[in-house]
Amino acid sequence: MDIYHIVKRPLVTEKGTHQAQQSQDATRSRPARGGSFAFEVHPKASKPMIRQAIEKIYDVKVISVRTSNRKGKPRRVRYKMGSTPKWKKAVVVLGPNSHIDLF
Repeated sequence: MDIYHIVKRPLVTEKGTHQAQQSQDATRSRPARGGSFAFEVHPKASKPMIRQAIEKIYDVKVISVRTSNRKGKPRRVRYKMGSTPKWKKAVVVLGPNSHIDLF
């Protein structure tokens, strides 16, 4: 799978912009880290694939990747019930000196 097919789009929300601006200093038990950014990714993409794609596309250092599969919401279409598509969300935590200029 191509790296540009793994990452579909960045998720720009109020929570996402707040988390992108948050960074934490190092403590004894935890290393320093930069902000976290959310992306919609391909449903079959694994965490190492997502890490590699983000590092190559945005030229940043990724510390960790968290993923969640999002279920589609039920919607009514005329007289029948349908649903929005299911999708996969990835939250990527960057290194202390890395930043993605999305906003």
